[in-house]
Amino acid sequence: MTRFAANLTLLFQELPFLERFGAARQAGFTAVEYMFPYPYSPEELRDQLRQHGLTQVLFNLPAGDWAAGERGIAVLQGRQEEFRDGVARALTYVEALRGAQPPLVNCLVGKLPEGANADEARRVLVENLRYAASELARAHVTLLIEPINPHDIPGFFLRTPDQAAGLIAEVGADNLRIQYDLYHQQRTEGQLLDTFRRLQGQIAHVQLADVPGRHQPGTGEINYPFVLAALDREGYGGYVGLEYIPEGDTVGSLAWMAALREGVTA
Repeated sequence: MTRFAANLTLLFQELPFLERFGAARQAGFTAVEYMFPYPYSPEELRDQLRQHGLTQVLFNLPAGDWAAGERGIAVLQGRQEEFRDGVARALTYVEALRGAQPPLVNCLVGKLPEGANADEARRVLVENLRYAASELARAHVTLLIEPINPHDIPGFFLRTPDQAAGLIAEVGADNLRIQYDLYHQQRTEGQLLDTFRRLQGQIAHVQLADVPGRHQPGTGEINYPFVLAALDREGYGGYVGLEYIPEGDTVGSLAWMAALREGVTA
C-alpha cells in the first residue's frame, strides 16, 4: 500500500508553518516532508514531529538565495565553500530530526548561468556531490538529486532521470539516488512508468502532482490510481510525497487519497 508524506511547504498553506504539522496529523498523515527547515531551529521542528507522532521523510540542502531566483548552487563555480557549509548545516538538522531512520536529503543542483560552460559546471557538480555524499554517508543518510522540468525552472541543469543516472554513475557514491517527481517527469518526457521501471534501483523517493497546474491528483491528465497501483506492483517501498498546490483548501484536496484507499489499490 502506498505510503504518503504530506509536503508541508505546499500543503496547509492556510496555516503558519509550525501549525501545519498538527494539521497533517489530524488529516491522517504519519509522515511529512518540506523544502527547507532552515528558517526554524532544529529543536522547534523536532518538537513538532514528536508532539504529533510524525516521521520526517525529506528536506533539501540549502539552495542559495531563493528570493533572488537561485534554485541550488551545486553547479556554480566559486560557491563550493558555501555548498560545503550547507552540507554541514543540513547535518545538524538530520541529527535533530532523525527518527527510526534519518531523513533523506535532496540536492537541488541549480541553474546553469547564461554563458557558463556546461562541462565545467558538471565537473563542479560532480565534485560537490562526491563531497556531500561522503559527508552524509557518515550519518547513514541517502543524498538525492532531482530532475526538474525546464518549463517551471528554465535553465535548471538536471532535467531528466537518465541525466541523473549518469551523474550517479560518475560520482560513484553508494548513497546517491534519484528523487523521482512524477509531475516534473510528465512535463519533461512523460513515460512515467517505463522510466520508473528502468531506473527503479536508483530511485529512493517519489513525489507527485497533477499536470497541468501542479494541483492534486484528479485535476489533470495523469491517471494516478493507475500509476500508484503500478508502483505498488513494482515493489516500490518508499514514500510518495504530496508536493502539489491544493486547488481549494488542503483538506478538501485530499479527497482523492481517501477514494484511492477505499478502492482496489488500497
